[in-house]
Order: sequence, then structure tokens, then C-alpha cells
Amino acid sequence: MAMLFCQLAHADSLRLICNGLTCCLGKLKHLGISEAPNKSSLGYANRHRPAALFQQLFWTTLERFRGQSMLGASSKPFRFKNKLLSLDSTTISLCLSLFPWAQFKKVKGGVKAHVLLDHDDYMPRFIHFTGAFHSDVQAAYLIPIQRGSIIVMDRAYIDYELWAKWTTQGMFFVTRLRHDLKIDTVDERPVPQKRHVLQDDLINLASRQGQREYPFPLRRIIVWNQDTQESIVLLTNHLDFGASTIANIYRQRWQIEVFFKTLKQNLKIKTFVGTTENALLIQIWTALIALLLLRWLHCLCQKNWSFSNLASLLQMNLFTYRDLNEWLSDPLGTPPLEPQQLALTLA
Repeated sequence: MAMLFCQLAHADSLRLICNGLTCCLGKLKHLGISEAPNKSSLGYANRHRPAALFQQLFWTTLERFRGQSMLGASSKPFRFKNKLLSLDSTTISLCLSLFPWAQFKKVKGGVKAHVLLDHDDYMPRFIHFTGAFHSDVQAAYLIPIQRGSIIVMDRAYIDYELWAKWTTQGMFFVTRLRHDLKIDTVDERPVPQKRHVLQDDLINLASRQGQREYPFPLRRIIVWNQDTQESIVLLTNHLDFGASTIANIYRQRWQIEVFFKTLKQNLKIKTFVGTTENALLIQIWTALIALLLLRWLHCLCQKNWSFSNLASLLQMNLFTYRDLNEWLSDPLGTPPLEPQQLALTLA
């Protein structure tokens, strides 16, 4: 509860967390807390309480929300039934003098979060934390295999052995072609009319390493980007979908950037209240738990207001006695003069 208060109230330090909870002592009993923690106890818990506890709590809660359709209906703009996933990573910069265990460069530290985003509800299916110096491809090998799924990624995940593993196990990928990859054109396919698809070719990898590690056919699709006025060269192992569908699939990769932006702008994962690795992971996992709760509240909203507005206004109403559904429908309305306290029947 203290770390959720840190996230939702945007508390910057252990002292601010403890003092903020102390100011609300009369209302903490409804959260199952008899008294607010002191600074030393909270610091000790952040150092020694396993971060895996909060990790498991996040995945258990997320699966429950998904099982009960509490995150809203799927908004995937495609007709196919394949699971669409986006793979990317984001780096959280750290001060090296405070986090010496996270050394990245001579004067800079950092950790990297590798995320596989599910486009059915725009919440993660896989999260893995490493040092910022680890490559993205190493974490991609840990992704659980789901036959028939489509993974969208950028050029950081070009790895022939990884592609071969996914292809042999029935997974598809869509990425961008790196300019230095040697390819042989096998066949030229017709392109759809009145679309931005310029070329659709069936290709093979031409290098010795490529032929040895990935002996499967690929498609190269060249698409004209109207916004940037440049062509984008896509690479995929899916041989059946139309070229315009593949292009639209890659365009959906932007959703994982939106996820990272939402997480960093609305929750506390840029500054940390502890300097140990365990404390940092606890704060990140509780940020994900808070994000999940905010997503659920956002789905309950009857009023069309943004996610960031919800997070900001919730910060100002954490300990007010108000009907949650009424507040979500009319967040700027005047609260009741006399709070309606919940009557508990105790046996």
C-alpha cells in the first residue's frame, strides 16, 4: 500500500510517503493498515522484501482482469485471429554514483525493460529486466512461444537463429530490413492498386551465415510513408497476408511506444526511493500494478477524458470518501458535504 501511494500520489522520497500516510491515519484502517510505516521500516522492506512477490502480484492481477474482461473490448483493427504482439525495450537512466550496480557507461547507469505488448488490451505479456548494456536480442530468446502469433519489432531484433526458432515453432514476425543484409530476389508479387505498397518480393538470404542459420523464404515489402515522404522496407516470414495488411501490422508497433510513454509520464519510474536493485524492481513492479488499476478505472469511465487526466485527478482524491462510479462519471463535481462511510456488519 505504501508503494502504491508512492505511485499514485507521486511521492518522491520515503519521508514523503510516510508523512503522507501519517496525515491519513484515520482512513488507513480501510486498507488493512493499523498505522503508517516509518521511514526506516519502509527502507528495510524495500531492501529485503523480494521483488518477485510484487512481480507475481502483477501477473496474477493482470490475468484476473483479462479473464473477467475488465480492461475493455479489443480494439485491434484487423480481421485475422492471430495474436498480435509488439516487442521492444526501454532504458531507465540511473545516476551511477547512487546505483553503482547498474553501470552502463563510465559516468552513466541504467536498466532496460524488455516488453512484449499484447494488442488485445495493450498490456504486457512478457517483461524482463536487464542491465542497460544487454542486447535486445538476448531477451527475445526468453519470450514464451505462442503458435500463430505475430510479433512486430524494429531492426534491433535482427537475428537469424531467433527468426529460425520462431519460424519452426509457428510464429510470425514483421520487422524492418537492414540495409546491409544481402538478399536474393526469388519472385516478384503483384502489388495492390491505390495503396502505398510499392513492391512485394519473395526473397532468400544471400549470405553464407543467413543461408545456414535461416534457410526459409522471406518477403520484402516496400511501402511509401506519406507522413515522412520516404519508403520503408519491411521484412516478414508471413507469406499469405496481403502486403497492405503487413504494412498496417508494422504501423501498429507504435502502440508499444505509447505504452512506454504512458508508464513514464504518469507513474514514478524516473526517480526512485531506494538505491538497491531490489528496491528499484519493487518500485517498477508497483508502477505496473498502479498502471493496471488505472487502466481498469479508465475503462469504467462514462466520461470521455484522457488517461493522464484520470491519473492527475486521482492523485488529488486518494483519501476522499466518494462513490467511485459517480466520481468517474463526473470527476469535477462537488463531493458530498458529509462523507458516506461504509457500514460493516461484523460477526
